[in-house]
Amino acid sequence: MQTTIKKILLAKCVLAGSFAAMLTVIGPALAEDNIESNGIVHDAEFYVLKAQNGERWAAEDVDLKAKLADLRQKHGTPPNLIHIMWDDTAYGDVGMPGVQRIRGFETPNLNQMAQDGMMFARMYTEVGCTPSRAAASTGRLAVRSGMYNIGMLLESHGMGAEEVTIAEVLSRAGYATAFHGKWHLGDIEESYPHNQGFDEAFFTGYNQILSLNSVEAEQGNAQIGLFEDMLPENPFKLDDTFVTKDWVQIAEGTKDGETLQWGDNTLKTYEAIDPEAQRRSLAFIERNAKAGKPFYLANWPMMSSFLPIRPKCSQSRSLLQDGLQCNVDPFVGELLAKLEELGIAENTLVIAMADNGPMSHNPPPGTGFAETIFRGGKGDFLEGGVRVPAFAWWPGMIKAGQIPEDMIHITDLFTTFASLAGAMDSIPGDRVIDGIDQTALLLNGRTNGRRDYTFTYAGPRLGAVIKGNYKRHMISPDPIGEASGIPAAFYFLPSDPREVQPMLTPLIHLKRPFNRMVLRHNLWKEKYPDSHEKYGIPWTGIANASDELKAHANPKLVLQDLPFDPLEYIEHLDQLPFDANLDPSLGQ
Repeated sequence: MQTTIKKILLAKCVLAGSFAAMLTVIGPALAEDNIESNGIVHDAEFYVLKAQNGERWAAEDVDLKAKLADLRQKHGTPPNLIHIMWDDTAYGDVGMPGVQRIRGFETPNLNQMAQDGMMFARMYTEVGCTPSRAAASTGRLAVRSGMYNIGMLLESHGMGAEEVTIAEVLSRAGYATAFHGKWHLGDIEESYPHNQGFDEAFFTGYNQILSLNSVEAEQGNAQIGLFEDMLPENPFKLDDTFVTKDWVQIAEGTKDGETLQWGDNTLKTYEAIDPEAQRRSLAFIERNAKAGKPFYLANWPMMSSFLPIRPKCSQSRSLLQDGLQCNVDPFVGELLAKLEELGIAENTLVIAMADNGPMSHNPPPGTGFAETIFRGGKGDFLEGGVRVPAFAWWPGMIKAGQIPEDMIHITDLFTTFASLAGAMDSIPGDRVIDGIDQTALLLNGRTNGRRDYTFTYAGPRLGAVIKGNYKRHMISPDPIGEASGIPAAFYFLPSDPREVQPMLTPLIHLKRPFNRMVLRHNLWKEKYPDSHEKYGIPWTGIANASDELKAHANPKLVLQDLPFDPLEYIEHLDQLPFDANLDPSLGQ
């Protein structure tokens, strides 16, 4: 620790030009005795804020704890926690009826939820579904857990067992925990949600492309070559091991219990995933409410199919809008009504949100993805990729009708949930936790947030940094300026929310502050290095596995005829190039 602090102090000395200034501003904030009293290690930037606001926050926390204690005395348990998260939705597409009129659909239940609670103006996520889900689960930027790679069919990867999830943290505090829906955090056994702390799980290892892994999609060339038995015989085919033979579309399991494939890999099974997940979620809520046990529920719906077979239900006639209007929104309405019916609404926090911005680059036909207020979409570090619709609902605790401009990040849910549950001591202290406790924002409202910064990664590479209303693209749209060290990569977001007017002269004074901020972030990572993605044989431990599925672990090859182990490649998957110089896809 001391070595890292000395490096940070030295760097600050160089940047600030004053050792005294360095000690005053950053030294005490990063000292060992200023790490959170419960052992949590945050990103370096948090301590800059804490040094200036810590006394006020501590005083606020006394009142917040008293309020939560009164609630617990009234209901007999800490609050229930529900996290609903769907895919790829632009800010404004949900919660804003005027925007929806233009877009040709409606979500009355989600819109009412926004009116009855809090609609965040600045909820930030990661750039894609796997990294956002990893961030929500661990309270850490996805780059820290190595989960920035969006997994596809038989990716042979997943979240490592050493990661500590919110389910594990809450389980230690006596919560019942359940996961239902799109997990998308890997297809190796240690990554299954019931092996990551959930008492029960009903989950997919992949995304909505599963709906195209079907004979119907093959018939229409929406999927090409996956189902070889449907194709004319290829007289030139030499390798029968290249194309995938079998996988698991949806699985179920219990903590310390067996894992089973649920259904099969047909489109019929895919269409049954969300109805079954919703049924299980409502049953889980009712079962634990009647038992008087606090619970944490994550329902992350598949929402839609990429194969347009469902009836059109919105004026938009698009897959995204139909999925929101006729799948996610009715479920949210049913869930909130169930909480009221069971008499636990006042003791239940519900967060509903998108996992990232719209798939505006190369989307499947007819999906309806589009940019709204912000430029960019899924995969971008632009606001359109990472600033999403998000709502918090908690009758009697969250004042209705709020639209706070305070910044909040998806990792903050992890720490906030732990705080509300009284489980902060179960958060590990041997790694950086990016999530900040935002209980004050939820319960005290606008201007009470405790974050004014985000770091947005494009894969393993830092793409952009935000501090307050200022943003700097670290992957610059001005390569000539970047090469010379003075890129026009600075933005003032209130006047340029689409990030189309990079400024050089008016904002060049921010170069040094952003450099200092990134340097602190990187030096802190030297002390707490990023983990690596885990690799392995996909879909092991499935009790009812097919012979084809088992063959992934036991390839049907004459081993003595091969000069290598056919499974050796798994140990080297991390060597596949992730080209940091690829086009960062800055939108149109």
